[in-house]
Amino acid sequence: MEILYFNKILPILVLPLGFTLLCLLVGLAFRKRLLLWYAALFLWAFSMPVVANGLMSFAEGGTSRIPVRLVGKADAIVVLSGMIRRIDGAPLGEWNDAVNRFEGGIDLFKAGKAPVMVFTRGQMPWQASAISEGDVLKKRAVLLGVPQTAIRLTEKVGNTADEAVATGKLLGVSKGKTRIILVTSAYHTRRAVLLFEQAGFEVIPFRVDYQLIDNAGSTVLRFLPSAEALAQSEKALREMIGWLFYWGRWQFVK
Repeated sequence: MEILYFNKILPILVLPLGFTLLCLLVGLAFRKRLLLWYAALFLWAFSMPVVANGLMSFAEGGTSRIPVRLVGKADAIVVLSGMIRRIDGAPLGEWNDAVNRFEGGIDLFKAGKAPVMVFTRGQMPWQASAISEGDVLKKRAVLLGVPQTAIRLTEKVGNTADEAVATGKLLGVSKGKTRIILVTSAYHTRRAVLLFEQAGFEVIPFRVDYQLIDNAGSTVLRFLPSAEALAQSEKALREMIGWLFYWGRWQFVK
C-alpha cells in the first residue's frame, strides 16, 4: 500500500500543475519575479494542444488501432481495470473514457482469440466497501453473452504492478510459455507490457482508448492553452514517469 501511495502522490511534484504551483510559492516567498514568469510559461507550454499531442503520441507509441482479425491467438485475454465509476443508484457503475478496454476485450473474445477472459479486481484502499471493478465487468460481460465459465477474476489489486502479479498467480504463468492479449489504453500500454513481461508472460498488446486531441485542421488553436491539453500532458507524463520507475527498478534487480 505504501508503494501505491508513493506512486500516486510523488509524481504530482514534477507534473506541470504541481511544479508550476511549487514555482509560484517559491517565487512569492522569496520575491523572485523570474520564477513567477517561469511558472506561467511552463504552465502555458504544457497546456498547448501541440505539446500535449506530442507527449501523448510518444506515450501511445502509434496512432493506429490493430484490427481484431489481425491479432494472434493466446491463452487468455487480460482486460485491465480503470473504466468504471461507482455511482449511487447504478449497481453496474457508469463508464468513463476507458470503456474501450472492455469493448475491445469482448470483441477479441467473440472473435475466438482466446478461450479465457481475465478481469482484474481493481479497488483502491480508500474504496474498501465498494464492489471491485472486476466483479462489475464480469456481470456486464455475461449480459453480453460471454459464458461465466470463460471469465476469471484476479484477487483485489491497487495498480498495474499488482494486476500483473495477480494475473500470474491466477493463470499459473510459465515464463515465456503463457501468452496473453493485454487490453488497455494506448498511453498505458508501454508500462503495462513491461510489468506483465516482468511477471513472466508473453504479451500481445492490444491498444485502445486513444487520447490525441482532434485539432489536426487548426492552426492558432494548437498553441492556445486549454484545460483538456493540460490534463493530457499530465496523463502522458505520469505514464512516462511510471514506465521509467519500473524499468529502472527492473534493471537494478536483474
